[in-house]
Amino acid sequence: MSSHAHWGLEDGPGAGENLDLTRPLAEAIAQAEQLIADAPFIRTEADLLEGYDYLAGRIRMAVQAAFDYDLEQPLFINPTHQFSRQGLDNPDAIYFHAYLVEGVEYVVRGRRGTTADLSFQVMGGGYQAGSAPASLMAFDDRELEIAEDGTFTFTYVAEPGAKTLIVREVFNDWDTEERGTLTIERTDTIGRPRAPLTREGLARRYEVAARSVTSSIRTWFAFPHFFQYAQPVNTLTPAQSTPGGLSSQRSSIGHYAIGADEALVITVPRWEDCAYQAAQIGSDWYASTDYETHQTSLTKAQATTDPDGMIRFVVSEHPPLDGRPTANWLETTGHRTGAVMLRWQRLARDLGADDGPRTEVVPLAEVAARLPHAVPLTDEEYAARIAARQRSVARRMIS
Repeated sequence: MSSHAHWGLEDGPGAGENLDLTRPLAEAIAQAEQLIADAPFIRTEADLLEGYDYLAGRIRMAVQAAFDYDLEQPLFINPTHQFSRQGLDNPDAIYFHAYLVEGVEYVVRGRRGTTADLSFQVMGGGYQAGSAPASLMAFDDRELEIAEDGTFTFTYVAEPGAKTLIVREVFNDWDTEERGTLTIERTDTIGRPRAPLTREGLARRYEVAARSVTSSIRTWFAFPHFFQYAQPVNTLTPAQSTPGGLSSQRSSIGHYAIGADEALVITVPRWEDCAYQAAQIGSDWYASTDYETHQTSLTKAQATTDPDGMIRFVVSEHPPLDGRPTANWLETTGHRTGAVMLRWQRLARDLGADDGPRTEVVPLAEVAARLPHAVPLTDEEYAARIAARQRSVARRMIS
C-alpha cells in the first residue's frame, strides 16, 4: 500500500500533483547552485565549499520568509544568524523582522535586556542589487517609556509604503550582556485562529521561496560593488550613515586584499561616547565569516586600547606577533580578499573626519615592531578567547 493510499489520497483531489507544489523551489535551488558555482571570486575548492554552505543559508532564509511570516498573525522572525549569513551581517547583533500591512495597527511589547543597543526601523521594501530600501522610521529604546522592571509597549500604525519592521539587539560585551524579549501583534486579528491551509496558498508560498533563493544571491553579489568595492582596496571610508542602515548608526566600509605574508593594520580612536563600537571582516560572499570559532570580529569591549587611546586591529591570515596571536587580531580564515566594516551606535555626538579609521598594509614580520604595545597571547589564552565566543553565541540562541 502506498503512503497516499494509507491516508486515503490514492484517488483524492490533487493526487499526482504534489510534486508541482515544490517544483518551483527545486528549480530555483538548482539555478542558485549554478550562480554559486559561477561566482567570479572563487579561486579554491574551499571558496566553492563555502559558497555551497552559504547557499544552504539562502535556502533556509527563503523557506523561513515564505512559510513563517504571517501577515494576519505576525511575529518576529530571526532570519539572519550564524547559519544564515547575508548582507555582511553583524556578529554582534540579533536581527528580528516582521512584515507589515499598510494602515494596520500593531502593538510591540518587550522587556529590555542589558545589551548595548536596541533599535527599531521601518523599511519601505527589500534590498536590491544596486540600492538599499527606504528607511521610513528609525529609533532606539531611548525613545520608549521603559518601566522599572524593563518592560515596554508601543503602538504603531503602518504608514504608506511600510513593508517591514526590523529590530536589532546589539551586544558590546558578549560575556556579560543579556538579550531581552520581544513580541508583536495586530490589534484587529489577535485572538483569531490562523486561516486553514489551502493548496493555492501553499503554492504561492513555495513560489515566494523560489524567487527569494535566487534574488537574494543576485542582490548580495551586486550590492557591495556599489559601496564596499567602490573604495580603493585596503582603505576605509570616513564614518558615515550606513546605506540602508540605522539613522543612529555610523559605519566605515571598505575591502581588503593582502598576501599571506602581509597584514592590514586598522587604527581608530576608541570611543567612550557611544555604547557600541566594533570592527569585522567578511567574505567575498558579502557575509560574516566564522565568528564563533575564529576571531573575525571585535567590539571595543573585546579589543585592547593602546596608551594613546587608539585601537589597532590587525587583519591577517597568520598570527601577527612573530607567529603568536594578539587580542586585536582579526583572522582572515583563508580569505585573501574580503569586506571590512566598522560600526558605531548610540553616539553622543556625530563623528568627524578625525574620528575615522586609518589603514596601512605592512609585512607580517614587521607587525611586532610597528605595534610596540601589542601583547602576544599564548595558544591557551587564545583558545580561551575562542571558547568564550562560542559560549556567548550559544547563550544568545540566535539560530
